[in-house]
Amino acid sequence: MHFLLNDTLSLEILIKLTIAGTLSLIIGIERELKKKPVGLKTSLVIATFSCLLTIISIETAYTTPARDDINITMDPLRLAAQVVSGIGFLGAGVILRKGNDSITGLTTAAMIWGAAGIGIAVGAGFYFQAFVTVVIVVIGIEVIAPFLIKIGPRRLRMREVSLRVVIKDINQLPTLLEQMRAHNMTIEHVGIRDSVDRHNNRLHEVNIRLSTLISKDTLWIYNTLHILEYIETVEIEFLA
Repeated sequence: MHFLLNDTLSLEILIKLTIAGTLSLIIGIERELKKKPVGLKTSLVIATFSCLLTIISIETAYTTPARDDINITMDPLRLAAQVVSGIGFLGAGVILRKGNDSITGLTTAAMIWGAAGIGIAVGAGFYFQAFVTVVIVVIGIEVIAPFLIKIGPRRLRMREVSLRVVIKDINQLPTLLEQMRAHNMTIEHVGIRDSVDRHNNRLHEVNIRLSTLISKDTLWIYNTLHILEYIETVEIEFLA
């Protein structure tokens, strides 16, 4: 270990790997706090190994000895470029499509790609740029985005909701939709299918996809709809 610390190049490599791992922890903590699939360990592994591969790619290009009988030309970042494309399979693994047609995991997938970017940037020696990038991303996700959602345009302040209601009389559906619109709910999709209760009475299951202001919570929507006499059951899910 002593000879490594005396070697300037080896010490620089250790510093790069440490910085890459430390910066990746910031992203990992942010995902961990939100209970997302990619947390501390995944971000650390991605960034640190990406940094290592970038260092190997650069050092190999500059330390490969020249030969008189052949002209060797190497791209210092060829291996790093493959990291960017190869990390895609991890990102694809966290993107999920739910039964209600909502897509989740896009931000987490982007964070995976970003963790690889941190490792590449630090491995190539862009310490300050990597640090600033992490700060910008964290501020954007944790400060700016929530701020815009609270005071921004109405569309930004709206949240998608999956609603499932069971009604006896299908002729009441237009009335239901009108009452929802009266409460500033934007109807985006309506699906209907027949069902029966335990007494073999015919019912109608209505699946509605809508957008509503974030200030309206689940309980408010539930109470608003459940008091309607023609509604049998109500099931609500806020989409991420």
